Amino acid sequence: MMGVVIRFDTEKYYNDHGIGITDRKLLNREVFGSLEWARQDRGTISDDEVIERICVRVPERLHDAVRDFARRENREILQIEGIENLLADLKAASYKVFLLSNTSSGFHHFWPQVRLNRWFDDTMISADEGLVKPDPSIFRLACERFRIRPEESVFIDDMPMNVEAAEYVGMNGFLFRGDARELMDWLKETGVDL
Repeated sequence: MMGVVIRFDTEKYYNDHGIGITDRKLLNREVFGSLEWARQDRGTISDDEVIERICVRVPERLHDAVRDFARRENREILQIEGIENLLADLKAASYKVFLLSNTSSGFHHFWPQVRLNRWFDDTMISADEGLVKPDPSIFRLACERFRIRPEESVFIDDMPMNVEAAEYVGMNGFLFRGDARELMDWLKETGVDL
């Protein structure tokens, strides 16, 4: 989802809240690069626990940012350019489109606000399953739940290890680098009729 369908505008958040370069680096390391963040995506730690543990490591002036990031709140959600047109084309051609994402339970609060959600037939998030990409088990579970055959499916992600894991279970994988046109061309080459 993040980096392929949408992204949070964290830079705008930093600018709007007057968070300087040094504090940005600290937040990037202590929030997004933390063990707590990974555990939150797996669903083994609550938002409140994440906030409590990280706030011990950062100055009080950054506590509001930690809360906002951990709860996936107060940041603008931006669409990845060109993705909505591609999703619309896939649906017009009667393809099923599913979302498999490593994210926290905060997904359930922000996803209904994302305009692109209407293009997806179903979603699966890591925090609900206790599994995270690139564990092959989450891909197998997604195929079972969505009633799809891996060899007849394509998986798109911006992380090489996740694409490799999808390919390991038999899916056709594409490493997304931000270019929806390149993705569309690859889908056509793979046999997707658009």
